Amino acid sequence: MESATFSKSAASPQSKQPSTETGLPNEPLVVIKPGKSWVALNLRDVWVYRELLYFLIWRELKIRYKQTVLGVLWVILQPVLITLIFTVFLGGLARVPSDRVPYPLFAYSGIVAWTFISNSILNCGSSLVGNANLITKIYFPRMLVPAASIGGRLVDFGIALILLGMLMAYYRVFPTRAILMLPVVIVIMTLFSLGVGLWMAALNVKYRDIGIILPVVIQLWMFVSPIVYPISLIPPKWRSLYALNPLVGIIQGFRASLLNLGFDWWALGIAAVCSTILLVSAAFAFSRMQRGFADLI
Repeated sequence: MESATFSKSAASPQSKQPSTETGLPNEPLVVIKPGKSWVALNLRDVWVYRELLYFLIWRELKIRYKQTVLGVLWVILQPVLITLIFTVFLGGLARVPSDRVPYPLFAYSGIVAWTFISNSILNCGSSLVGNANLITKIYFPRMLVPAASIGGRLVDFGIALILLGMLMAYYRVFPTRAILMLPVVIVIMTLFSLGVGLWMAALNVKYRDIGIILPVVIQLWMFVSPIVYPISLIPPKWRSLYALNPLVGIIQGFRASLLNLGFDWWALGIAAVCSTILLVSAAFAFSRMQRGFADLI
C-alpha cells in the first residue's frame, strides 16, 4: 500500500485565478496521487487508517447479517450442509478414503478452510465496486476495502472453528504439538486470500467480466484441490506437480495441524512462497492502478 503524494500544481498564476463561471481555479492546486516508491506496501498508512479498517470490518459484518433470521448461524450452516452432502455421497456411497479420520470430520475441516478462502476472494473481488460511494467521495488507502472483506471473513472463520473443535471432541480426535503450526497455516491462508483478492478487486474495476467469471473459477478450483478427498488418491508420480496448486499445501497443512495427519512440507512451502509472491505483486499492481479507481467505478 502506498501513501498518497500531495503535490502542488505548477500552473501559471493566471491558471490559479478563479473561473468566472464556477468561482473555482481552472487547474487543481493540489493533486492526490500514489507515491512512486517501489515499495508496494506502506504499513505506516495501514496504521494511520487503522480505525477506518476496524470500522469497515464492523460495517461488513453488520450489513451481511442485518435483517437475517439466523444471523451468524449462517456461518456454521453453510459448511455443515456442504459437509452433510459430501458425507452421504462421497463418504457413504462412493467410499472415498479419509486418511483414517472419520469422513465427516475430514470433509468439514477442508470445507471450513475452503469456505474462508473462497468467500474472501469473492468478497474482495466485488468490494471496490460495491463501495463506489466511498471511493468516489473521499481519499483513503483503497486497499483497506478488500482488507476489510478479509477481516470480516476471519471473524466467520473463527466461529466455524468452534464447531470444528466440538466435532473433534465428538470423534475423540485430540490435537498434539502439531497444532502449534495452526497460526502459521492461517497466516499463509490469509495472505493467499488477500493476494488473490487484491488482484481480482483491481481487475474487476476495469473489467467487469471478472465478477462473472470468478464464481465459476472458484467452483472449479474446489474440485482440483484436496478438500473433500485426500491427496493419497493422486498417483505418487503426479503429487509434486499437484502440489503446485497453493491450496494443496494450505488445506493439507490445516488438516495436519489439527488432525495429526503429518505435514507435507513441500506443498506447504510452495503455498507460503506463492502466497508471498501473490501478495507483493498484487499490492504493487493495486497501488499502481488505484489512481484511476474513482474514475472507472
